[in-house]
Amino acid sequence: MEVRRITITIAGRNYPLNVPAAEEETLRRVGKQIEGMIKDFERNFDVRDKQDALAMCALKLGTNAEVSQVTNEKNMNAANERLTQINQILEALEK
Repeated sequence: MEVRRITITIAGRNYPLNVPAAEEETLRRVGKQIEGMIKDFERNFDVRDKQDALAMCALKLGTNAEVSQVTNEKNMNAANERLTQINQILEALEK
């Protein structure tokens, strides 16, 4: 596995990272997303410093992740229920 050394800048600070080459693009995209969120929070809210903006980013990203997880679980449950129904229909046809 190839590892690359990259630097991600968030809130004016540089973070050197050793990352698998396959994850580099994702990390850079997320870093830019966080930077954009910080700028949005600074523009639209009474943000006193970068720490406040970072805390708001963490809350928003955590909320988004939780909502996605709940949605995925609901979708998986619905799919499993539908597959169970289909299986029952197929079993009834075999009899």
